[in-house]
Amino acid sequence: MTVDALDLISPKRYGRSGPPHAAWAELRRDDPIHWSEPPGFEPFWAITRHHDIMTIAGQPEVFSNAGGIVLLNDEQAAAMARGDNPLRDMRTIIEMDPPDHRLYRKLASGFFTPKGIGQLDEIVATSARALVDSLGEEGECDFIERIAQRHPLRVLATILGIDRDDEERVLELTQQLFAGDDPDIQRKGEDRATATAELGMEFYMLFDRIINDRRAHPRQDLASLLANAMLPSGEPMGPLETFGYYLIVFSAGHDTTRNALSGALAAFVDHPEQLGRLAANPELTRSAVEEIVRYTTPVNYMKRTALCDTEMGGQTIKEGDRLVLFYASANRDEDVFDAPATFDVARHPNRHLGFGWAEHFCLGAHLARASMHALVAELGARVESLEYTAPPTQIASSFVVGLKTLPVQYRIRPALAS
Repeated sequence: MTVDALDLISPKRYGRSGPPHAAWAELRRDDPIHWSEPPGFEPFWAITRHHDIMTIAGQPEVFSNAGGIVLLNDEQAAAMARGDNPLRDMRTIIEMDPPDHRLYRKLASGFFTPKGIGQLDEIVATSARALVDSLGEEGECDFIERIAQRHPLRVLATILGIDRDDEERVLELTQQLFAGDDPDIQRKGEDRATATAELGMEFYMLFDRIINDRRAHPRQDLASLLANAMLPSGEPMGPLETFGYYLIVFSAGHDTTRNALSGALAAFVDHPEQLGRLAANPELTRSAVEEIVRYTTPVNYMKRTALCDTEMGGQTIKEGDRLVLFYASANRDEDVFDAPATFDVARHPNRHLGFGWAEHFCLGAHLARASMHALVAELGARVESLEYTAPPTQIASSFVVGLKTLPVQYRIRPALAS
């Protein structure tokens, strides 16, 4: 094999070259369950095919999330062994296995149903229109700074009780949390493990204030639902589990949607015929959103840990081995998708794994879809021209991936009266 293991997982290489689609294609063809030993990281099995990822995701009794979902570098592994993180005992629902995962997921699943999310339609639509209106009829901007990161921020802040005065700080914190090795985003003068621990504590203090407020003064929002959640045993959800719920809903929900939206705009610049097709056929907005998730795949991978010796695809996987499920590779699998490298807003069927699969299918998928649908519909109806003013740049992160800057010039039609 000619694949360099660091190309698969190194945040710095993602920042330089983006996701390694050529390497994944080679692995899918020749070695879809590939043992990798990248210098400076945990060794792992690289899982690159759609079918294999679905198989692993469907067996939580064999492949566990409890060992962590992110591949550790040597510095992070050493910090974990030392117990440096004061929030080390915190568990999010993504890091739980059955039966705990199903119990904790059920606490908020009703809010994230299509009916529950429908209550946010006005907020989502108002945010999308106001942000596009703020651009004026023509000009230049960094689309990420002006639009892509602002839209999910407003929606998530609303449901989680974050004050407008705190939104900018929360935005900084979540960017730094998923910064990978990006020197332009991560905290200066600190090692990554220390910075992550400090970020976690600042998030904890912010959400603890909200939790206490919603317990004293509950409202009709997700913040109140989580703050007052009761387990089937009749006990309240523990403080670290409650905080973990807030953290994962906001941080994962924000950056994934942000990166999908910025990737969508870049795809429309690169493929203007698809934007024109959407403008002429607004009924394609729903399929366009699914294609955006497939094409950009913001959650690049999830890690699993083998709980026992097992065999897969002719390979012997040993108890304790790490497996990295590359969703972005699965979403370009030639055995599943026709012309997988092509961006097609009308793609059907579209069996992408951009929201994961099985036990850990994304809890916030309906909210992400609604948020993206509102903004994509607004852009499809109003953008007249769109082009780069400079090349986009990538975030130096291999876990949640996407663009760091997206400088464009544009012409936009005024909104139609509603």
